[in-house]
Amino acid sequence: MAGAIPRSVWLLPNTKFGVPNSYPNTRNRTHCPESVRIPTFYIKKVTTPIHLPTFSIKAAAASSVGNAEYAEEPATNVKFQTSLSLPGCSSSLSLVGIGFREKVFAIIGVKVYAAGLYINPSILDMLGAWKGRSASEIQEDPSFFDLIYQAPLEKSLQIVLVRDVDGKTFWDALDEAVSPRIKSPTSVDETALSTFRNIFQNRPLKKGTFIFLTWLDPSKMLVHISAEGIPSAADATIVSENVTLSLFDVFLGRGPVSPTLKASVSYGLASSLK
Repeated sequence: MAGAIPRSVWLLPNTKFGVPNSYPNTRNRTHCPESVRIPTFYIKKVTTPIHLPTFSIKAAAASSVGNAEYAEEPATNVKFQTSLSLPGCSSSLSLVGIGFREKVFAIIGVKVYAAGLYINPSILDMLGAWKGRSASEIQEDPSFFDLIYQAPLEKSLQIVLVRDVDGKTFWDALDEAVSPRIKSPTSVDETALSTFRNIFQNRPLKKGTFIFLTWLDPSKMLVHISAEGIPSAADATIVSENVTLSLFDVFLGRGPVSPTLKASVSYGLASSLK
């Protein structure tokens, strides 16, 4: 690749790195533990495994399909492409963090899905105010994630199920987190929630199913569901800023449903902004 790549991190074979074991979270001790362990990303090429110190957003955006790299979420062993193209997006999106969702049943934690956040690489240019900040500072700063959400550029959350789940059960769990965040839903919000609900009703979701929540802008989101890899078309369009913001907040706001995902995103973006 000709020329220097700004803010990217070179991929060095067999390079290991230390990741802080925890980041404090004092804002919501009911929903989010005080310390969150950051997963180490293990990258596998088609032939030779290498360790990736952090996600290189610019480099990932430039990678070709024929030379794809994957980041493995260690708790579930789910692999995420470091760069992908989705229907409705103007450019390739780059992976910035991975984590997993665990549900507790009778005091036993059961992993339900792995998740990865992708963003349009141009969003990085809007985050200059956080250059040099630590991952813990970024994780605790809601204005950082607000800016990412408000950016008129695409963001996508990829969910990969690690067990069979009934569609209604999946929606009920999501709605349980979303609805309380919408204090006074309007008719537009109710229509959006109904559209969202109908996607999952009477739909069995098998292990390995991909679900993409793709924010095109702050008021519009595409929902893709695919049992056979990257989808070719959206299943539905959600138009409601209250609903789309609430969904973003479920994963990256206070008390996120996947603390490991938010911590991973914070670490990955802090490293890219050094």
